[in-house]
Amino acid sequence: MKSTAIIMALSLTVSAQAKLNVVATLPDLAALAREIGGDQVEVACIGKPGEDPHFIQAKPSNIVLLNRADVLIENGLELEIGWLPALLEQSRNYKIRAGAPGWILASVNVPLLEIPTGPVTRAMGDVHPYGNPHFLLDPERGKMAAKNIAEGFKRVAPQFAAEFDANLAKLEKRIDAALAEAQKILAPYRGAKVVSYHKSLTYFEERFGLMEIGNIEPKPGIPPSPSHITALIGQMKQDDVKLILTEAWHELRTPQLLALKTGAKVVVLPTQVGSSADATDYPSVCVAMAKAIAKAMKQ
Repeated sequence: MKSTAIIMALSLTVSAQAKLNVVATLPDLAALAREIGGDQVEVACIGKPGEDPHFIQAKPSNIVLLNRADVLIENGLELEIGWLPALLEQSRNYKIRAGAPGWILASVNVPLLEIPTGPVTRAMGDVHPYGNPHFLLDPERGKMAAKNIAEGFKRVAPQFAAEFDANLAKLEKRIDAALAEAQKILAPYRGAKVVSYHKSLTYFEERFGLMEIGNIEPKPGIPPSPSHITALIGQMKQDDVKLILTEAWHELRTPQLLALKTGAKVVVLPTQVGSSADATDYPSVCVAMAKAIAKAMKQ
């Protein structure tokens, strides 16, 4: 047992010459990993910009990536539960399984919203039992995820610890600057009432002072019924809702119907790195989202 543990520890410590093979589940996590890891990492991402993170299509190439990985970074909170466990099982890479040194859980110690207080059942829709997993849309919580990634890198490649810490510090400054810019852009619209498609924008809305009065989905992951849409139209008119916020993977027919009936504007938000021309890295995502909202509010 002791010799096995020593061999495993040695295999997890990358030599000074080799780069860490890092696999991230989502584009934002991959972007954070590249900035923190710098020249010491090669980062691949399973999810692509514009893909619903709940339902990423697993491919044989993903199994190969995971098999060769030194590090896996996942969001957690069961966001990837529909597709990641099967890929990990088939990869047969025990270095990156939950609890192993090469496994990085981005959500560790991140304050969460919408944690269910009672039993979670299928009747509630796709409710996440540990809380809303879309915390990366809040830059402050994104900094916490970045710190978790840096700590994971230092665990696996301690010889580069100083470099990882320096890169993290630079990244945190850029996130702070982007957050300040986005807050300035959205300051005139604090308190604006909005409707979102899925319950995925809560962290962003809380950070920037938007008030979500309803969702197109009556329950997370449940398609809207005609009666729900009728009630939502009435609520939107009553509350003078100006914006309908959605993401690239949701259908547009229903948001456009709501817009037609209420006069609200549909905004497809660039919620991931690479989802628009101006969302090129993690700090720029919140600014791109803020600009899209401000543009729609001015129309």
